[in-house]
Amino acid sequence: MERPRTARVQRNTKETEITVELVVPSDGTGRAHLDVPVPFLAHMLDAMTRHGAMDLSIFARGDTEVDDHHTVEDLGLVIGQALDEALGDRAGITRFGHFSLVMDETLVDCAVDLGGRPYLRYDLPALAGKRIGHFDADLLHEFFRALVVKARMNLHLSLRAGGNAHHVAEAACKAAARALKMACAPDPFLAGVPSTKGVL
Repeated sequence: MERPRTARVQRNTKETEITVELVVPSDGTGRAHLDVPVPFLAHMLDAMTRHGAMDLSIFARGDTEVDDHHTVEDLGLVIGQALDEALGDRAGITRFGHFSLVMDETLVDCAVDLGGRPYLRYDLPALAGKRIGHFDADLLHEFFRALVVKARMNLHLSLRAGGNAHHVAEAACKAAARALKMACAPDPFLAGVPSTKGVL
């Protein structure tokens, strides 16, 4: 991957209006321009941008007067589609990534495969039925499920230790970003598409 890969995706429905611009990898530490009406998710996306070494610009509006579900899920869909389009045929990438992230008492493991097949294993029981401020923590599952479908990736998130909901959510998002950074990085030892099939 000799140059940054970019994508711009729009999704407009009766429930949400979302535009995402993505650059991966960023030429710096990652820049976020986020106009997102779900403050906690915006906080998580900012962390993912910086730890994932990507540039991410989002304009989002949704029917948050109903609840945040549609907006959170559709953000996952659009960011996932942008990542898929930015990576193109995925030639030159490392493809696999993993990271264990610690935050005080919390430890979350993440593993990623950008192999073209969507699958999510989400083992974060400390978030079930919890609220983080005004944010329904169960929606983080919806975000990641939408993300993996459109990004065509495997993502495994596992809680190893801890129970503070804010720490678990933040550790999960940062671990996912770090694992994605590794998976999107150029592989200096292999050329072409990283698959025996020759295509992902």
